[in-house]
Amino acid sequence: MSKEALFNRNYCLLCLANFLFFFSFYLILPVMPLYLSEAFVTDKSIIGAVIACYSIATLVVRPFSGYMMDSFNRKAVYILAFVLFTAVFGGYVLAESLMAIVVVRVLYGLTFGLTSVSSNTLVIDLVPSSRRGEGIGFFGISSNIAMALGPMAGLMMHGKVGYQWIFGICLIVSMVGVVIATRIRTRYRPPLIRPKVSIDRFVLLKGIPGGIAYILVAFPYGQISNYVAMYISENSLTLSGGMFFVLYSVGLILSRLYAGRMVDRGKTPQTVALGIAILVVGIALLAQIPYFAGRDGHLADYVLVASAVLCGAGYGTIFTSFNTMFIDLAHHNQRGSATATYLTAWDIGLGLGVFAGGAIAEHFSFSTGYVVADAVLMAGLLFFVAVVVPHYKRNKVAEG
Repeated sequence: MSKEALFNRNYCLLCLANFLFFFSFYLILPVMPLYLSEAFVTDKSIIGAVIACYSIATLVVRPFSGYMMDSFNRKAVYILAFVLFTAVFGGYVLAESLMAIVVVRVLYGLTFGLTSVSSNTLVIDLVPSSRRGEGIGFFGISSNIAMALGPMAGLMMHGKVGYQWIFGICLIVSMVGVVIATRIRTRYRPPLIRPKVSIDRFVLLKGIPGGIAYILVAFPYGQISNYVAMYISENSLTLSGGMFFVLYSVGLILSRLYAGRMVDRGKTPQTVALGIAILVVGIALLAQIPYFAGRDGHLADYVLVASAVLCGAGYGTIFTSFNTMFIDLAHHNQRGSATATYLTAWDIGLGLGVFAGGAIAEHFSFSTGYVVADAVLMAGLLFFVAVVVPHYKRNKVAEG
């Protein structure tokens, strides 16, 4: 078997394992609030706190995940993390109290954070540097497809089968992913050995300026992912929240293919800037939905369609190119730290967006929240062009 054929086989196996990992993750995402409400008869504030345990645990483990990927055999760490993530679904099946669910959610966040960092780091080792942008783009599509299909499958199962069956199906899907992941063959890379404990074990210091920009870019998504369905319902639009995310996924998938090719042609900073600019337009349209809804409901639906596709296209362009920028700033034995820094910045921005969006909507409106999000995004674009791009050009590592 040729080296190129071997690369294709291993890359495809990793993409398939990644799809199954995220499919099991997204399958229970819309079901968990319903499960907590129906099984434990608790109020919305408690439900939010229990669900948030996962996010906090994920954020905490990200930097340590990068250190583990840079210090130990990457495939071994990936398999271990994937196995632990899979085992947690058994915890959902066995948990009989709300406190037990809290413990499971914390373990879920820890194992999800470690698995996602390790898979995103491993794919960098599998793709040639000349095809890195395209490779990251296609790899991301595997999780995007899971994002589109998983919630739909979970909601279809809800009401037709019991929650234990749903958790059991997630367990089986994830187990299949683990089996596939064990078939991946990777090149040997010597483990990183550092004599002193230092912050660069956990955070890519050269990636901090990019991380700040990425926090600002992630901020609007916190509002999109959590509040857009309520926003659409509030304005009595024909288009559903589910259809918004279908259209968003279409823009996301198509743009990843284009962005990957642009990155491989050496236009990584330009691609990031283009993605942010597209996103600025998409969020601006989303903020104006009440204006259009008050004049013509059909026109408001068309504007929402355009906004969904543009938001997806913007983030799809940004994901591939921004990820590559972080990797370009790291030596091969820092790729785990680079990936962890990239994902941690996303988690922080997402969390701030969720918190701020809810507070602004409570005192003003969802529309005002999206206006603020667009202003944050424009500030991110200016910071990226003025600070991040020059820093990237000075510190880029010329390494395959």
